[in-house]
Amino acid sequence: MSARTRASYFEANRPRVEVIPMIDIMMFLLVFFVVISLRMIAGTGVPMEIPSSKTTQSIKSSTVTVGITKTGETVIDGKPVTQEELKTKLTELKKQKPVDVVLAGDKDVPLQSLLQVMDAIRGAGISSVGIAAKAEKK
Repeated sequence: MSARTRASYFEANRPRVEVIPMIDIMMFLLVFFVVISLRMIAGTGVPMEIPSSKTTQSIKSSTVTVGITKTGETVIDGKPVTQEELKTKLTELKKQKPVDVVLAGDKDVPLQSLLQVMDAIRGAGISSVGIAAKAEKK
């Protein structure tokens, strides 16, 4: 028996890192977060069913997303706000930098609620307002 064989017999096996189970877990987490995020409008943190339109356009980015829930509540960053609080917050943001607002409302929100929020946004001196809609399937 050579010295080389004897040395390898007493040598401890090196531990292995199993990568495949780790990839499975990462894929599960990715799918989980994608499914959750599809149900929420970015920036509002509130699950909504937004209306669809055939003429939607992609928006690069928005500074603020204002949400209107089915009950007519106005929401920013997942927190309900009044019309005056909305106006104040947007005015403060506008002083820091130009503000683009995306208005995301549930498809069952009354038009009057939408107009009240738009009045508050325009009252803060912001004229760049987009309305969130999903692309209608053709």
